[in-house]
Amino acid sequence: MPAPPQSILICAGADRLGDGLMKLPFLHALRTAFPQAHITYLAGSGKTAFTTILAPQVAGLIDAVIEDADIGPAQWSPLSPRPLPNQRFDLVIDTQRRVRATVALRRIRHRIFVSSAVGWLLSDRAPPSGRRKREAVLSQLFALVEAASGQPVVPNPATIAVDAATEAEARRLLPDRDDKRLYVGIAPGAGGRRKRWPLDRFLAVGEHLDAAGYVPVVLLGPDERAWIDQVRARLPRCELPLPEKPSLQLTVAIGRRLAGAIANDSGIGHLLATAAVPLVSLFGPTKAEKFPPLAPRLITIRAQDFGGETMDRIPLDAVEGAILSLLKT
Repeated sequence: MPAPPQSILICAGADRLGDGLMKLPFLHALRTAFPQAHITYLAGSGKTAFTTILAPQVAGLIDAVIEDADIGPAQWSPLSPRPLPNQRFDLVIDTQRRVRATVALRRIRHRIFVSSAVGWLLSDRAPPSGRRKREAVLSQLFALVEAASGQPVVPNPATIAVDAATEAEARRLLPDRDDKRLYVGIAPGAGGRRKRWPLDRFLAVGEHLDAAGYVPVVLLGPDERAWIDQVRARLPRCELPLPEKPSLQLTVAIGRRLAGAIANDSGIGHLLATAAVPLVSLFGPTKAEKFPPLAPRLITIRAQDFGGETMDRIPLDAVEGAILSLLKT
């Protein structure tokens, strides 16, 4: 049998928070398959959240990060400079599927190259479960681990550790209620405007939840603080936790105090799923089949089911019905 790889390179593009959160279970699976390997993460075309906000979560999963490597399709030709010319890896894993970029990455010196591009034709190995195309991004990533290791992956949702002080801060922000009313999260933000359901509809859902006996909890990120006055005007009885020092761990701790939540296809949506919050996830220009959050109970609502791809196609009553259905199951 060939020796297990001692050096592994993971090739990706650029990762924002949501991308990184989705990849955490993949990194856990890879580390489980190769516990002794030195794993380097390559952000070939930009930055990755694994050096900033997600750095504590990948400690022990990856050992080094290369950013802004400027590696891409232009380096596919043998006449162009070789990517990472002074390095060699036992195993290179290509997580993207653009053919020229894959050819360029294959030029990195390696012993084994794994890629699902072009139906695994450029890969030295294929997964034992077969070469069929997986729709969900996380399933595609697990297939890469299977191909590299020759063993099936047992998916485990990524967890984010929360210390006692952070749990206490979450209880302060969302205290136990004497009236036993359940907290329900509303997360109207997203990294791109095209991925946001209209704010006024989120607030209308909050009014509906308040009338139904729940406590809306509006979760705003640092870039959404301009909405505070609008939120308070529409939902005077909502909870609006605005910590002085926001963190992933505190968001997870707050999430664990929610009975359910509504979010766009966004980083906070994936973070709430990591906190095991039952979730209604709203999709428009992105595909629900490719980017589903790993929530324990999930209802996805797609703009395409209502005649288009813009988020305003999603009607208010569909979201209200979905969150009430989720809360009652």
